[in-house]
Amino acid sequence: MSVDGQEFLAAQFETSRSHLRSVAYRMLGSLSEADDAVQEAWLRLSRSDTSDVQNLRGWLTTVVARVCLDFLRSRTSRREDSLEEQTQEPIVQTDGAINPEEEAQLADSVGLALLVVLNTLTPGERLAFVLHEMFDVSFDEIAGILGRSSAAVRQLASRARRRVRGTEAIDEVDLRNQRSVVDAFLSALRAGDFEGLLAVLDPNVLVRTDIAGRPGAPMEIRGARNWAGGAVAFSKLAKPVQPALLNGKVGLVFAPGGRLSRAISFTIVGGKILEAEVIADPTRLNQLDVAVLSE
Repeated sequence: MSVDGQEFLAAQFETSRSHLRSVAYRMLGSLSEADDAVQEAWLRLSRSDTSDVQNLRGWLTTVVARVCLDFLRSRTSRREDSLEEQTQEPIVQTDGAINPEEEAQLADSVGLALLVVLNTLTPGERLAFVLHEMFDVSFDEIAGILGRSSAAVRQLASRARRRVRGTEAIDEVDLRNQRSVVDAFLSALRAGDFEGLLAVLDPNVLVRTDIAGRPGAPMEIRGARNWAGGAVAFSKLAKPVQPALLNGKVGLVFAPGGRLSRAISFTIVGGKILEAEVIADPTRLNQLDVAVLSE
């Protein structure tokens, strides 16, 4: 390929870079890995004859999807890290020139709960869901990437969709009421608003906390003022916390890099938080049925 041809190809690639990065991030949940996948797509493009390609953006999307699928399958085959190590990663990766704030903002824009659920899917389910539900890629095209039939890909996407949305039948009115209380709690927590926390906590609230790596019974905190006072001290750390469905009820998740590190489940009675459970133990986190809250 001539120098002019290479420069033209590079310019064409740059027009799709943002899209490809978006696809790769949702597939992988890691900005550094997403950038690696996009770079690999460029290398494959530069070595390929694309003179007959009519839709370069679509071609590149397929290439990135294949690269991401290889990454995901490699992760699955080398599960060497313990669950605890996986769930206690820093909030963002700082490899190379990755901007931690940029990755945090990107995770927030995608939705931490969604990233958590995507991490529970098989590579095929994740690819089918991301490409079809988020980027409107046809089942036939996805079938070509996975080497499976269109019908099989539909089933993968359907299973993934059920995981993302949750399988339990939930009363919508009750869900809205729960969401209102949890949103008020989270807003007060982020603001360090002691009185705002008291407004949504039952005066006799019971809070149970398990501490990862420590044997024995969970710690307990009793009383709204006791918990609110301690919570206010950590208000600056609450920005990355997001609402999610936990076992069919509205709760909160903290998920650095889309990997669940902490969760808070609530028992809400009469518009007040009567009980709360802060879950940090990796085994218990892994047993949670996490789903995405619809807006």
